[in-house]
Amino acid sequence: MAYAVIKTGGKQYRIQEGDKFDVEKLHADVDSEVTFDALLIGEGDSVRIGAPTVDGASVTVKVLAQYRGPKGVAFKFKRRKGFHKTKGYRRSLTQVQVTSIAG
Repeated sequence: MAYAVIKTGGKQYRIQEGDKFDVEKLHADVDSEVTFDALLIGEGDSVRIGAPTVDGASVTVKVLAQYRGPKGVAFKFKRRKGFHKTKGYRRSLTQVQVTSIAG
């Protein structure tokens, strides 16, 4: 089965056709398709590595949902000083599913 490596949101993902995964928020509507350039394409023993991308290779994904991730807490303190600071955050995420790997 073919696999590819793509980069989005400052992170790289190794994906195969049919995979569902979460990425940093993409500005795309739900049920729309987004195309990424592939950094690497592999199938069996043959692997093609791009510099920085493989020519003619692309990955198409379908946007399944736009949502916010679980709550996270950033807690800072300085010992013996009585200083405590708590700040919460939630990342904006996009759930996508790989529809095709071309190239």
